[in-house]
Parts: sequence; structure tokens; C-alpha cells
Amino acid sequence: MEINKIELLSVGVDVGTSTSHLVFSNLVLERDPRSPSRRFLIRKREIIYEGRIINTPLLPDDTIDTDTLSEFFREEYGLAEIDPADIQSGAVIVTGETAKKDNARQIVEAISNGAGDFVAATAGANFESLLTAMGSGATARSKDYNKTILSCDIGGGTSNIAISRKGEVLSTSCISVGGRLLAADSEGRIWRLDEPAMKVMEQIGLNYRIGDHIPRSDIERIATRFAEVLIEVITGPATSLLARQLMLTDDIHFPGKIDEYSFSGGIAELIYGGNGNYDDMGNILADKINSLIPTLTAPVVEPKHKIRATVIGAGAYSLSISGSSGFMDDKISFPIRNVPVIRVDVDPSRLSVEHVISRTRASFRRFDLKEGEEVVALYFKDPVRAYYPELELFAKSIEAALTNSIDNKIPIILIFETDIACSVGNVIRRETGLKTNLLSMDELILNEGDWIDIGEPLVAGQVFPVTVKSLIFNKN
Repeated sequence: MEINKIELLSVGVDVGTSTSHLVFSNLVLERDPRSPSRRFLIRKREIIYEGRIINTPLLPDDTIDTDTLSEFFREEYGLAEIDPADIQSGAVIVTGETAKKDNARQIVEAISNGAGDFVAATAGANFESLLTAMGSGATARSKDYNKTILSCDIGGGTSNIAISRKGEVLSTSCISVGGRLLAADSEGRIWRLDEPAMKVMEQIGLNYRIGDHIPRSDIERIATRFAEVLIEVITGPATSLLARQLMLTDDIHFPGKIDEYSFSGGIAELIYGGNGNYDDMGNILADKINSLIPTLTAPVVEPKHKIRATVIGAGAYSLSISGSSGFMDDKISFPIRNVPVIRVDVDPSRLSVEHVISRTRASFRRFDLKEGEEVVALYFKDPVRAYYPELELFAKSIEAALTNSIDNKIPIILIFETDIACSVGNVIRRETGLKTNLLSMDELILNEGDWIDIGEPLVAGQVFPVTVKSLIFNKN
């Protein structure tokens, strides 16, 4: 009997500059009747638990307090009455200034390992921008209302920007603008001061350090420059020296006219009229941004989710599903984590052993990698027709191109944009000496430079859950 519906329990964990929290979501996968391969699509995402929000705990040396954070998430699992063993997908994402902490990688990997069997550990500005656009509801709104929407998630350390159109994220960017880059207590004593705020102070002629007393007027001057730079970036292009200094990624690419703007993140709670005082410059920054909103050329709409946009994105939108015609060797163990994606540009009109070897070697050189030393995912767009003589030639070409990987018994991971994974896998096994350690997946849209985690296969080993992510820590 064919399985037509799958339900997965997913977790999203956000360890941010200001706050940390999680959500649990239920994902419903159903077969697409219009797909030739009857592939599964995520049809429904339902949030079943929204956890408490705490200040991200830091130690005196300004690293993340592992014990306190881990205990908090253990408590959250208990309050939600969810066993980590029941979690089947999701992501733990370290965001903003927290991703620059010396122990950020260790923390996110430790938390993800305790969060469930297939929960990705990730950090990265562009990836967070993608998740916040989806988690806030901006991407869905762009489809529902046929609009081009620029969403901006403003947190404690960064502002993550994305442009969505017709339900797809077209472009992402990120700049160091956030409410906790400078923080002072009720008496005006500075207790937190991050590098981006120091750059702003340098430009406007201020010089404060942690422990100094700072008047509100100077906090307002700093917040004003942050707000001005943010508006400069979201209206584009960013040309000022300060904007260029604060950018964490390339400029946002504008595909045309923006129909609407929306803001999410903790600062957005204040922009849209919320209250709260967190001994940082969040309220002042929100006021300054509000004062500049009339300069935008399109209306500002309120998104469905604000402070929880990142964590909802991580829990409900970080998962991709391969086509339903994958191929795997039963000796491969899952999950497979932190696999870099390398695009191989094979021209089907020039298909030959020499051509495939040449293009594969060029792809490894682009990443300064040596074939056979580590696991990679070779990503092909449409390298071969589903015609047996050509499939056989492609299979033998892959064997010739990956001799070191085969000799070293490294898993061979082949990913195709088109629906040919099962055919390629079967022909490789039948016509070559590559009999084991082969995984072939299709109908996935990836980009060179992506990293992926691959989970336990579903539906008789032909459907694979994949998390496409970023792994950028300590990037200044």
C-alpha cells in the first residue's frame, strides 16, 4: 500500500544576541499528484508549542553560558511534554552577535545533538534572513497578495533582510543593526558595547567604554545613525562608508519595485506599538526607525510573527524533501551532517568520461578540496538524459572521476535537480565497480556553497529529508 501522508515533529531553536527560545511544529507531508515522481511536499505547518523567551545567558568572559542554556532547553522539552527522541527535523540556529562568540559552534552543535536525531546546527546571516522572511509570514504574504515584499528582522545584534515574491525568497542580506549592540542600565551605565556600536561612535565623535556613564542624548545619536544606515540599506543601494562597514553580507539585490515593507524581530514588537524596557537601546532604536518610515516609498505592513520569526522559520521552514525516486546503499548510516555542496557543470551535449572528470576536478579546485579526502555532495542540474547508453556512460564517468573517494570508502553523494536519481544509482551499481557507499537524490534545488544535513530516509528508503543551511561562525 502506497504511503501518501507523513507527519514529522520539528523543533526550531534560536540562540540570539538578546534572547533565546524555541518552538515545536508539526509538519504534514503529502504526495503531489501533479508530480511525475509523486514526490512529497510539505502541505501544512502547525505550531504546537511556543516556549518561554529568556535573555541569552553569557559568562563573564563574554562567551555563551552552555550549562544555563542547555538546562533551559531541557526544561522547555519537559514543559512541552516532548521527548527529543520524537523530534524528526528542525534546526538550532545561532544568530546575530552570538554567532561571533568563541564557543558558538560548540554550543549550537551540543544543543542540536540533544534536540533530536535530525536537528541541524547552523549559523549564518543569509540563512537567517531566509528563515525570518518565511517565519514572519512575509514570504507567504508575497504569494497570497502577489506582491514583492522586503522584510527586515531586527534583533539584538543584526538586521536580516530578504525580498520575497510569489512565495519565493529572491535575495537576502544582513547588516549589524540591533537593539543590544549598546546597552545601559537605568542609571545610564554601559554594560554591553559591541564592535558595530563602537564604529558608529567613532564616526559621530563619541568615545565610551563598558562601565562609562552615557547620557540619553548620546544614545539617541547612536540609535539615529543605526536607523539611518538601516533605511539606507533597505532602500538601496548602500553607499555610505558606515553602511559598508556594518554589512555582514553583500548588498541586497533589488529585482524591481518594492510593494510593501514589513519588520519582524524583537525591535519590531516595539515598532508596531509594543512595550518593554530591556536596559538596551531597543526602544530608542525603534522610535528612530519609526521616524524614518515615512521616507519609504511603499507602505509598511505588520507581519504575522515578529519576535518569533527566526525560531518559527528554523522549526517550520528549514526542511527540504527530496524526490520520491532516490537510491541508497544500505550500508550508509544517517544522519549525515555538515556536507558541503559542490556544483558540477556537466554539459549533456558533451558527455564523455574526460568531460565529467574535467568538470568534477574543476569543482573540487573551486573549493580548494582534494577528491577523496572528505564527504561532499556533488550537485548536478541536468547532466544526462534518461537513456540507457548515456546513463551507462555517465555512471562510468562518475566512477572514473571519484577513484580516491571509492578507494577510501567515502560515501558518494550525488544530487540532481531533475528526476533521475534512481536511474543513475541503479546503473552505477549495475555497470561499475561502485557497489556500496552510494547515495543518489533528486528534485532538490541547491546552491554552491550550501551545507546540508541528510536525515534517515522515509518511505522505503527513497525519500530523504534534507536541511539546507549555513555554517558561518565568528565572522566579523
